[in-house]
Amino acid sequence: MTADKTGEIIKASVVITGIGGFVGSHLADYLLENFPGLTLHGICNSRSQANLAHLAGNSHVILHRLNLQDCESVTAILAQVKPGYIFHLAAQSLPGASINTPFETLNTNINITLSLFEAIRLAGLAERVRLLNAGSGDTYGFIEPGDLPIQETTPFRPGNPYAVSKIAQEMLGYQYFRSYKIPIFNTRAFNHLGSRLGDALAPGAFARQIAEAEAGVIEPVLRVGNLDSQRDFTDVRDIVRAYWLALNSPDCLPGEPYNLCSGQSHSIKEMLQKLLSYSTRELEIRQDESRMRPSDIPVVQGDASKFRHATGWQPEISFDQSLLDLLNYWRERVN
Repeated sequence: MTADKTGEIIKASVVITGIGGFVGSHLADYLLENFPGLTLHGICNSRSQANLAHLAGNSHVILHRLNLQDCESVTAILAQVKPGYIFHLAAQSLPGASINTPFETLNTNINITLSLFEAIRLAGLAERVRLLNAGSGDTYGFIEPGDLPIQETTPFRPGNPYAVSKIAQEMLGYQYFRSYKIPIFNTRAFNHLGSRLGDALAPGAFARQIAEAEAGVIEPVLRVGNLDSQRDFTDVRDIVRAYWLALNSPDCLPGEPYNLCSGQSHSIKEMLQKLLSYSTRELEIRQDESRMRPSDIPVVQGDASKFRHATGWQPEISFDQSLLDLLNYWRERVN
C-alpha cells in the first residue's frame, strides 16, 4: 500500500494490535483521516471501550476481541485479513505498574509479541507484511549524564520490568527479521502526551485532578510525586505519524532501532505549572509518597536525528498544545 501526493492509497488492510489504547486509537484516527477507504482491523481486549467510542458504527473499522497470546486465533485472523501492514502497539505499557506486577508484565509483553510474530510466519505472510514493533525510550533506563542526548547506541540499563520486556520485544523483532525475513521496524518512542492519556501516568493524573477540582468533585488539592525529573515529551499525534513514516520511507530499514522523541526535556514541575496555568481554580500542591517510584531517572532527553534523516519527520505539535488538549479531554470526561 503506497500513498501519493493527494493522500490516495492503493487499498490494503491494516492490523493494529492494542487499537483501544491511548496510542492505538490515535493511530486509527490518523489512518482513517489521511487514507479514506482504508480498512482497519483492530485487535483488542474486552476492556478497550472508551477510546474507541467515537469510531462506533464506522464500517472501515473491524474489531477482533481476543487474547493475543492465543497464537492459533491470531494466525487465523491474519490468514483471513492478509494485511499489508501491522502496527504492534498492544502491551502492558505502564513502567510504574510493572514494578508491582513484574511477572504479568514480562509474560504479557513478551508472549503476545512472540505469538504475533509466529502467527505471521504460520499464516505465510513473512515477506508480504510490514510490521511496526513499538518499543520504548524507557529501555535506556538509568541514564548517565554523558549519555545525553540519548542515541540508539546508548546502552540499555533498564530500571523496571516494563523496560526489560520492551528490550526483549525488540530483540524478538530483530531475530524474526533476520531468521524469517519479516520486515520488522523497531522504534523507541519516548514519553507521549495528548488527549486520552490515562491517569496512571503523571500528566494524566495531574489533568484529571485539576478537572475534578474545577468541577467540585474533589477538594482543590493536587497530589504529586517527584517533580524534579525531566522527560522528553512528544505529542501522540506526532508519534503515530512517525509510525506510518517508519513503514513507508525507503531509507528506514527493518531490524534497525529508531528513537522517536522531541529532543527537548521538560521537568515534571514545569509540566504541572503549565497545566495549572490553564486551570480556573487555585490548587494546593501536596507531595504523596505513594506516587514516588523506587527508582527514578533524573533526566531523559533523546536524539531522533537517525529517524529524522531517514524519514524527514519532525514533531509539529507544541508541548503547550499537547497539555491543553490533555486537560480538555479530562474536563470532558469529568463533566
